[in-house]
Amino acid sequence: MDLHQLLKYGLTASDHSCEFPAPRTPAYSDCISKQRSPIESLSGNIHSQHSPLEPGSSLRQFQIKFSEFTEPNSQNTITSQNMRHALQELETVLMAPDTDEGATSTNPNTDEHKPAKVARQLSRTWSHESRREPIIMVQPQFTSNRYPVQSFEVRPEKRPREMKEDPQNKVKQLLIKCAEALSENKIEEFDALVQEAHGMVSISGEPIQRLGAYLIEGLVARKESSGTNIYRALKCREPESTELLSYMRTLYDICPYFKFGYMAANGAIAEALRSEDRIHIIDFQIAQGTQWITLIQALAARPGGPPHVRITGIDDPLSEYARGDGLQLVGKMLSDMSKKFNIPLEFTGLPVYCPQVTREMLDIRPGEALAVNFTLHLHHTPDESVDVSNPRDGLLRMVKGLSPKVTTLVEQESNTNTTPFLTRFLETLDYYYAMFESIDVTLPRDSKERISVEQHCLAKDIVNIIACEGDGRVERHELLGKWRSRLTMAGFKPYPLSSYVNSVIKKLLGFYSDKYTLVEKDGAMLLGWKNRSLISASAWH
Repeated sequence: MDLHQLLKYGLTASDHSCEFPAPRTPAYSDCISKQRSPIESLSGNIHSQHSPLEPGSSLRQFQIKFSEFTEPNSQNTITSQNMRHALQELETVLMAPDTDEGATSTNPNTDEHKPAKVARQLSRTWSHESRREPIIMVQPQFTSNRYPVQSFEVRPEKRPREMKEDPQNKVKQLLIKCAEALSENKIEEFDALVQEAHGMVSISGEPIQRLGAYLIEGLVARKESSGTNIYRALKCREPESTELLSYMRTLYDICPYFKFGYMAANGAIAEALRSEDRIHIIDFQIAQGTQWITLIQALAARPGGPPHVRITGIDDPLSEYARGDGLQLVGKMLSDMSKKFNIPLEFTGLPVYCPQVTREMLDIRPGEALAVNFTLHLHHTPDESVDVSNPRDGLLRMVKGLSPKVTTLVEQESNTNTTPFLTRFLETLDYYYAMFESIDVTLPRDSKERISVEQHCLAKDIVNIIACEGDGRVERHELLGKWRSRLTMAGFKPYPLSSYVNSVIKKLLGFYSDKYTLVEKDGAMLLGWKNRSLISASAWH
């Protein structure tokens, strides 16, 4: 089970509605104990004040409603349920006929940035309220059991003031020295550096210490040429499916850049298909199918009646474990939704690996508007550097030949595909450090939940990137610019994401932390933490 599967499974909600939990911060638990969230303490209840958008309402109506939802003087409550409700309404409006010209444009002279300012103030309050100086737990590596388990506390307030070197930077530089020694085949030096590093990394320490534990494991595995075996062993030692689903939900909860990457993809599909009567969605790596819940609800509420919807879900056979059953489980969930919302819906499951999919398997029918979805998956398909037949570009050409109205792509914004080992190590260090740091904002250092999420959802990918080569390295990420080149060569043209959807996502990100970023670039979206982009979302036709 790798990150793309984890995140798609993490969308699961028992009530057939996607989970959009309220931000989780150190101060948040105090609010829970008082039965009120940080935002609830400032406002009333949106559902008691406003009724849902009527079917067919315009995007301008949603702009007014969302403005009311986020105005600093509003009497509304931004809770988990209300955030989910807001996102569902956005998709509903995008499916409706656009009766207001220019509704998607943004006016720089309006007060639309006020909510973001309030969000930043709130996030600063949550980040610093009830925070103590962290205790760094130092212990050896987490997997191999070759070293005795020992730990001791280093309290930052007792460090000598004359210490000039940043301890976190010291760990980072030591990790880089380990990678440099290995890349130059200086094995004795590498072993000595690794031994030193074991005393400085910890799965419950600072972000760089936690990441360092997994990076050292990957480096040792690379030295011993055991990366592929360790990667497979880690997959075999996954927890029970119910526990794994819990970790997936937590990861999805605490990393909003993944959540809103999915939302951007759904928004593009909703906008492209809003006037179609017959719709076919092909999802490469459907997991549990929960990405489509809010979209189906929006389609069911469309004025004039819902369209006929057909979903083809592709999923590799190994994903049955996390789902707990075959693709028939997805089919049952969608069938239940069809009955509940009175929308005609067909589902076809294809338990095959994506490069093996052919046009004949997809049952393309005339008169259907087609949407194709690639979310956190396409980087697993080998390219020309692994297979001379270039399955990655071949799959894109096959999809273009289907003439879809829209194709959505959500990927990790990282360059680890064809880069040499040392460059790849530095990129992995930079990328995952930003991710681990963002997780630090929402879950405390000593949280067993956080440790489990990082071990079961992220460690395998890190080990695979660092330790494996050839067809054994399946985590082969590329930057948006490279994906743009591949899609353009396959015949696609950009389908710009809605600037208004982007503005909504940016405001919602602010409720988590003001350090989350959203950059619009050539019609696509980059979501990240501080100055590091982590997720790209784009649409094509």
